[in-house]
Amino acid sequence: MKAETVHPHHLDPMAKRSKKKKTTDSPISINVPLTGTVAQPSPSWLSRDWFWALILILAVILAYQPVWQAGFTWDDDMIVSSNPCIVGPLGLKEIWTTSCTAQFLYPLVLTTFWLEHVLWGLAPLPYHLVNVFMHGACALVLWRILRNLEVRGAWLGAALWALHPVQVETAAWISEMKNTESCLFYLLTILFFVKGLKTAPFANRSADNWNYAIALLCAALAMASKPSTLLLPVVLGLCAWWVRRRWYWRDMAKVGLFLLMSIAAAAITMKIAQQNGTDELQWAQSWPERLVTAGDVFWFYLGKLLWPYPLITFYPGWEIDAGRCISYLPIVTLVLVLSILWLKRQSWTRSYFFAFAYYLATLLPVMGLFSMPSFRYSLVEDHFQYLASMGPLALTGAGLSRFSDFAISRMPRLQFTLCAGLLLILGILSWRQTWVYQNEHTLWTYNLTKNPNCWLAYDGLGVELVKKGQADEAIKLFQKSLAINPNFAVTHINFGLALAQKGRMDEAIAEYQKALAINPNSAAIHVKLGEALFQRNQMDEAIMHYQKALEIDPNFALAYNNLGLVFVQKGQVDDAIPQYQKALEIDPNFAMVHNNLGVAFFQNGQVPEAVEQYQKALKSDPAFVQTHKNLGLALAKMGVTFLQEGQVDKAIAQFQEALKNDSTIVQAHSNLGIAFAQKGQADEAMTQFQEALRLQPDDNAARINLAKIKAMMQQKAASH
Repeated sequence: MKAETVHPHHLDPMAKRSKKKKTTDSPISINVPLTGTVAQPSPSWLSRDWFWALILILAVILAYQPVWQAGFTWDDDMIVSSNPCIVGPLGLKEIWTTSCTAQFLYPLVLTTFWLEHVLWGLAPLPYHLVNVFMHGACALVLWRILRNLEVRGAWLGAALWALHPVQVETAAWISEMKNTESCLFYLLTILFFVKGLKTAPFANRSADNWNYAIALLCAALAMASKPSTLLLPVVLGLCAWWVRRRWYWRDMAKVGLFLLMSIAAAAITMKIAQQNGTDELQWAQSWPERLVTAGDVFWFYLGKLLWPYPLITFYPGWEIDAGRCISYLPIVTLVLVLSILWLKRQSWTRSYFFAFAYYLATLLPVMGLFSMPSFRYSLVEDHFQYLASMGPLALTGAGLSRFSDFAISRMPRLQFTLCAGLLLILGILSWRQTWVYQNEHTLWTYNLTKNPNCWLAYDGLGVELVKKGQADEAIKLFQKSLAINPNFAVTHINFGLALAQKGRMDEAIAEYQKALAINPNSAAIHVKLGEALFQRNQMDEAIMHYQKALEIDPNFALAYNNLGLVFVQKGQVDDAIPQYQKALEIDPNFAMVHNNLGVAFFQNGQVPEAVEQYQKALKSDPAFVQTHKNLGLALAKMGVTFLQEGQVDKAIAQFQEALKNDSTIVQAHSNLGIAFAQKGQADEAMTQFQEALRLQPDDNAARINLAKIKAMMQQKAASH
């Protein structure tokens, strides 16, 4: 998908065939203001680009002000906050290689997220602000492109695009920075390419070469940000036609290098998609059905630009019947309109042809002709026309500018009021829509109000309830989701988790097996099934699924950890330790694995090594309660060793540290009592033995030691 702008000279739908010289474009084609009935010169600052650029940026910031309170939503977790390439243990190397198991079709965007995480961790506000500012930057570059193409109402066209509510899904959703970042480089490519086209032949070869080189660099960065920019060569060809009014070989030769770059990027994308695709992602439609879908989708998107209500993250599906002749009417109409505009391309419809052809070209990859993973959720999504919408909205800006100059040219205040009013309405609509993306709850509940059959929303709300421990309510939501779409593996997994939370392990295993039948090459599903079998004490079957998960994904740290747990359960501690160590090679900050390795060392009698692992676990996760208890036990055991060696003070320090971590460790209280007794601190010793007996009344050793201390204290009192 490519985002473009419009074309030189007169992208104005109202234009007549005339040889009159066009008037120069002002930012909104408004003369502003009048005093009485006599027109006064506009202030100099009102005609300066920096002023209108500031207005555009401020308008974007105000329209998206609700993101200041927004958090992470839905796939922000997978792409940012829980992505091992962003938060560790993987990193930049894995982002730029196919070994990164997260989202590796936009490595430059992941690199940006990685840098953001280095700068401000996982606070969501900076991520949102960066995305909004990038959207505003795209609007500024679009304005400059339209100016270079000599399009009327260039500023208005860019502002319409920036404030249109259909862009909210991109600008208010952190994960969709892959749209804003790719768009920025996409537009910069077009800007420098157009500048090169407008350089007089042989007049300034150096400037032309620099523009071309910068355009190539920006194109590479755009394609590394998102595959939707692969159609850049088509857009550049349209821009060349618009500037020259025809195609020349020298211009097409320049486009050729972009085409080669695009083909190479497409080949890499297809290879990665094939290697990591699943049976879930197959777009099971015949070609007649795809043609019908393409026509429907094209007019659906155009309709949302004209009337942006309701806007839904996941739109309802519709019936696709390729057996009825009327079903082909949308695609036939599309071809007919494009053909007419092409035949009349050198007349007054020239601007229409450019905008229409641009819109079609950039929408082509998402019109249903080709398989896309997102089609599992919805055939149409607002962010798919982020780039494409520039064409029709720039055309609209040109048309409004032309109309205002024609109909109300002597009423600049009215011109300003109408344009400002339109932008204000769009800004308010965008502001309202932005609140939908505050969090997962607002996202899913809003979608269900607009689309009651949104199975993905039921699944999302169910996951939210599982996290809160409300398994009964979650189960009902998962059942609703599966009643609508029984073929989504993730919902079966989530349903299984809710059932397991209720202790219904047989039913949970059945759900995991259904998920595995849908997607047999998912390492995560094999691990979940292995965990359920482990809880059922079916160790050999659990081992089989963990090993299968590691065949699919050799960098799956959790699978190594779980394999280690099975070996410990079977009494094979020496076999477990290497599994934990492999997991820590992949993720050195995995607190659970450090804890489990510490347990294995403790069972092997390697107490100092166990203490070291527990301390590393707590460094990664200071709130890990089980590790605090385990560290207390290990420190208590080390304290006994120190006591035997006569190092009483060290022993006391270890016991106190253990009890600081977990005051319920009976052994630590008893051993601390012995240490105090050896130092002659009878009162402190008696207190510790009493606490041990309070926690464990049948602790005979503590009872005997307490009796000895009391007898010693009585004997001492009698002697005085």
